[in-house]
Amino acid sequence: MNHRPTMEDVAARAGVSRALVSIVYRGVPGASDETRARVFAAGDDLGYRPDRRARLLGRQRTRLIGVAFDVRYPFHGDLVEALYPAAETLGYDLTLSAVTGSRGEAVAVQSLLDYRCESLVLLGPTSPRAALAALAEAQPTVVVARKVRAAGVHVVRTDDAAGSRLAVEHLLSLGHTRIAHVDGARAPGAAERRTAYTQTMRRAHLEPLVIPGGLTEAAGAAAARELPPEVTAVAAFNDACGIGLLHARRSPELSIIGYDDSTPSRLDHIQLTTIAQNADRLASAALGLAICEDRDPAQEIITDPDLLVRATTRPI
Repeated sequence: MNHRPTMEDVAARAGVSRALVSIVYRGVPGASDETRARVFAAGDDLGYRPDRRARLLGRQRTRLIGVAFDVRYPFHGDLVEALYPAAETLGYDLTLSAVTGSRGEAVAVQSLLDYRCESLVLLGPTSPRAALAALAEAQPTVVVARKVRAAGVHVVRTDDAAGSRLAVEHLLSLGHTRIAHVDGARAPGAAERRTAYTQTMRRAHLEPLVIPGGLTEAAGAAAARELPPEVTAVAAFNDACGIGLLHARRSPELSIIGYDDSTPSRLDHIQLTTIAQNADRLASAALGLAICEDRDPAQEIITDPDLLVRATTRPI
């Protein structure tokens, strides 16, 4: 067959009407189990794949949840991976729209709206509160991994302040007193982690040292060049930043702790000590709010972080 298989082709192969094929692929009542099996077998033989966008136009409920994520942030990939099984359990599917260096958040969100998603889940969005509130007026909206108060917007996040305290307290317990924090600039969660680091250091009667950083390995590598020689431990904004530090300053004398427990942090040649955000818990909570029909008032769910000790922190 030289053309893309159509519903008519499947109907001819299965020996049924096109309308019956449509019923089978839409998952609505009207076909016996035997007929459904025959139609799906015919579709598989032909390599038929239904046009999702055409299907969306033909029904009121799409049972689609739109997810906007940033491809430059490894933990967003972990969250997307956790969202899929959680959505399937609830009888929903996901539509993804990526934020990249050349594709802004507004474009990514508009793409999801064009697909008529029933709800939006935004991973670490940077849009202003007013923009998020305006979005929530038209569409159920859940923000994940950002502390924000915007009218009608549900929030699911890890307690960033508690995570930062865990990181510093771990390094203090190993005897480190010259501990730096590589900052996340204006990224979601950065202000909370920076403030908690500073407060924890001062409670220990130690002088805080905040080094400008960012979300990427390159930012961590750049920060490594700014570390004073007396620093023996670093609490990085996230895992990517921590891995950049690790590659730039591979030294058994420098302890490094990241944040997120992203997939790269677990690689055998890295084994980064980190503060874990539980992607499964965040995904489950986010989808629970996304499908909730009671949109008022907005809810905030805060999950607890965990310390995962690996190879990159050691006693002084």
